[in-house]
Amino acid sequence: MYIVGFLLVLGPLVTLHELGHYLVGRWFGVKADAFSVGFGRELAGFTDRRGTRWKLSALPLGGYVQFKGDMNPASIPDAEARATTPPAEREGAFQFAPLWQRALIVLAGPVMNILVTVAIFAGFNLAYGKLEPNTVIGGLAEGSPALAAGLEPGDRIVAIDGEGVLHFSDIAERVMLYPGRTVRVTYQRDGAETTIPVKIATAIETDRFGNESRLGRLGIAAARPDIVPVGLFEATTLAVDQSVGLVRMMVAGIAQIFTGERSVRELGGPLKIAKFSGEQLSLGPIAFVSFIALISINLAFINLLPIPALDGGHLAFYAAEAVRRKPVDPQKMEWAYRTGVGLVLVLMLFVTANDLISLPLLGGS
Repeated sequence: MYIVGFLLVLGPLVTLHELGHYLVGRWFGVKADAFSVGFGRELAGFTDRRGTRWKLSALPLGGYVQFKGDMNPASIPDAEARATTPPAEREGAFQFAPLWQRALIVLAGPVMNILVTVAIFAGFNLAYGKLEPNTVIGGLAEGSPALAAGLEPGDRIVAIDGEGVLHFSDIAERVMLYPGRTVRVTYQRDGAETTIPVKIATAIETDRFGNESRLGRLGIAAARPDIVPVGLFEATTLAVDQSVGLVRMMVAGIAQIFTGERSVRELGGPLKIAKFSGEQLSLGPIAFVSFIALISINLAFINLLPIPALDGGHLAFYAAEAVRRKPVDPQKMEWAYRTGVGLVLVLMLFVTANDLISLPLLGGS
């Protein structure tokens, strides 16, 4: 189940990501030498009439499009080829395309993943409708921070730390990632508005598969919400808001790892993705498709980080080229890309070790 779930999640998402690069490159007349799902040794493939080799490779941890003029699948520019390629052979080479075209080709991969997430959320919104804005407390848990602070059923929460909230999901976004932190909760009762400090409780929650999560809780439950149908436009705008909310939570989570509020042990790699993929697949199509949306926006976010060898690293170099009005020195760029590849490999080894330690067979949870 883990292997099937992993392949059903990562395979289509990687293919769509690389297809974004490929389609925009083809639109601009850039030739693709290879389109691979996976890395390493080719398992199967064919060459189309344009000369592109389409292949399935042995290591299913990603994929790539290798354009004409790239030194390797990481799209590291070939400094020697750039200097020695005669003008007649530059047509269709990625490195000789105009700057704005190269930027759009690189950006197209993450954008494709973002569109996948938005499309999934929009589909759910169309199918199930939206929750009417409601932050009225329907109940409080015994011994909860909210109860201890004096909140009561029927109170309407209007802000946390001065930031307005319209939905209970807004409250969750400002609470879940911050166990142990004290926040200022503003609520309305009988027409009067009051602000009180509440210390968020720390909850270690375990799902049916034994996965533990350290979450913040106030101990409040929402009053029964009203659900209303939405049209395509509203479903899409809601989906964009939901996607932005996920990105904000990812940024907050990474920031907490750097500040020490969260352990690096919470980082996960391909093995953990495989585990969660199988678990979500066993829960049914809705849970599984929701998980695909989450991984898709994660892929977009990670690829847009300004690390050489990732899409964000390419875009950073293009931004420097636009400011300087000339390309970055090819030798320096090549070394930066090689360093970036090294950093990515080290990170992959680290998160894979994290995954192995957390597996039950090695004594993890």
